[in-house]
Amino acid sequence: MKIYNTLTRKKEEFVPMEEGKVKMYVCGPTVYNYFHIGNARPFVVFDTMRRYLEYRGNKVKFVQNFTDVDDKIINRAKEEGITPSEVSEKYIAEYYKDAAALNVKKATVHPKVTETMDDIIKFVSDLIDLGYAYESGGDVYYRTRKFEGYGKLSGKNIDELISGASERVSASDDEKKEDPLDFALWKARKDPSEIAWESPWGMGRPGWHIECSTMSKKYLGDTIDIHAGGEDLQFPHHENEIAQSEAHSGKQFANYWMHNGYINVNGEKMSKSLGNFKTVRDLLGKYDGEVLRFLILNGHYRSPIDFNPEILQQSENSMKRMRNAKSNLRHLISTCEGSMTAEEAETLKGFDSYREMFCRAMDDDLNTADAIAAVFQLITAINTATASGCSKEFAEKSMDILMELAGVLGLLQQDIGGEADAEEIEPEIKALIDERQEARKAKNFARADEIRDMLKEKGITLKDTPQGVQVIRN
Repeated sequence: MKIYNTLTRKKEEFVPMEEGKVKMYVCGPTVYNYFHIGNARPFVVFDTMRRYLEYRGNKVKFVQNFTDVDDKIINRAKEEGITPSEVSEKYIAEYYKDAAALNVKKATVHPKVTETMDDIIKFVSDLIDLGYAYESGGDVYYRTRKFEGYGKLSGKNIDELISGASERVSASDDEKKEDPLDFALWKARKDPSEIAWESPWGMGRPGWHIECSTMSKKYLGDTIDIHAGGEDLQFPHHENEIAQSEAHSGKQFANYWMHNGYINVNGEKMSKSLGNFKTVRDLLGKYDGEVLRFLILNGHYRSPIDFNPEILQQSENSMKRMRNAKSNLRHLISTCEGSMTAEEAETLKGFDSYREMFCRAMDDDLNTADAIAAVFQLITAINTATASGCSKEFAEKSMDILMELAGVLGLLQQDIGGEADAEEIEPEIKALIDERQEARKAKNFARADEIRDMLKEKGITLKDTPQGVQVIRN
């Protein structure tokens, strides 16, 4: 597999440090609100990367943090009249709900900043002892110029770094620094009401960047295989992580860096600050999670996506086609009999070419768009092969390969709509279906069509096949 490594700005063969094992860290959400579809992109993309690595036989230790200490959390707590910890716990629970709707698997570990505070304080103390950090008025800053190679990930020059490296700080904070380029590792408490922890430098809380360096080291060690996140995190967040972690350990922090592109609205990055965002929770009121996941994966992860109603509709239509293929096979499995014929066995063997096409796409820097195209080619081939019926075994084997490839993409995992099992059909619905069949036999097509339309209003679609009537819940 080849990965575009942001650090080297080229595609490289992915070789994990230990064969068959992958250490992967992905920056998680700051939990003060529901996440929007732009936030969801790295969650879905790197969940798919994890799934594919596991599909290819790797054991992946996947760490995604929760930032549960932040000014935004504190401000939300004041707005809602609750504590910061109540805010973070509330939105962690909501994150899990929306992530599950998108078929995003839970990480191996979901560390929280508040549960890693002793490790963070120790990490900062170590950097002071190593001469890479200093205390000033209760704050602790990192000596950015001391770290050789600062800027190697983002490729920014020193003037750009000075304007953006430190987080949003006041003039008084700048006065505490030895150099404007230095960034905060620890922030002194400014108000007695602020949430804070005891430290060698007084009451305070950590800066954003040191949190991820510490959690990555704690759960994955000094060097990891893959560090990933959104394109907006390259600088200053990931740049600062490198500086902190490599100064601390003397080793390379991450061997491969992956960054996904933005989701844009009218050419502008979707963000809460611009107010042009759609939360996943709001979108789930109209579209199911797999439609949103399809939208995210139906483009290369490094390219921008222009979010609009048309792309949502296209994604919904595509998922219907995939679900119809699954539903058709389920119907065939329940109605057909017998083992595969020699001709079917040969056809099934030909399906291997779609698996190979799928893997070639995924091996080429996680090209999920081409992988999806391979799945649709497989669906066309399955539909052609089963148009006039097939054996039960052939239908089962066809279902296996479809679900195998769709599962790597995290699609077709939810039974939304699809064929209804006979025992699930309500008596009044079954009575209408039987009446329609009798009307068709009597060539009373007007009544048959009337019943079909009545059922459609109830969310039931009837599909006439050589094997009988297929009942699909919409």
